[in-house]
Amino acid sequence: QVQLVESGGGLVQAGGSLRISCTASGSVFRINAMGWYRQAPGKQRELVAFMPTGGSTNYANSVKGRFTISRDNAKNTVYLQMISLRPEDTAVYYCNVKAWSSQKPYEYDYWGQGTQVTVSS
Repeated sequence: QVQLVESGGGLVQAGGSLRISCTASGSVFRINAMGWYRQAPGKQRELVAFMPTGGSTNYANSVKGRFTISRDNAKNTVYLQMISLRPEDTAVYYCNVKAWSSQKPYEYDYWGQGTQVTVSS
């Protein structure tokens, strides 16, 4: 089984910064990609940033230049550094990992439990 544990969310004022992280553990033996999605109240879940293993990163247009995704492959951890935060960034942020595991020997989407990011104006 693969578990994703997120941390680092919270309340921040507009213009502030926050870093969230997500660590994959368990029977992972290959990670193809790690990324972040977010879902604001009443809205659909949307892609924020995506980082394939050995590939180019992708960002939503709304966060380009403000958010940076990075990975520590030795720790199976993905980070999202957020600066110049805006009230419209308020959402639950979900970690997504596309990985192979011993129980699922094919690419499978794993999701974190979500971490709340609230930006006050």
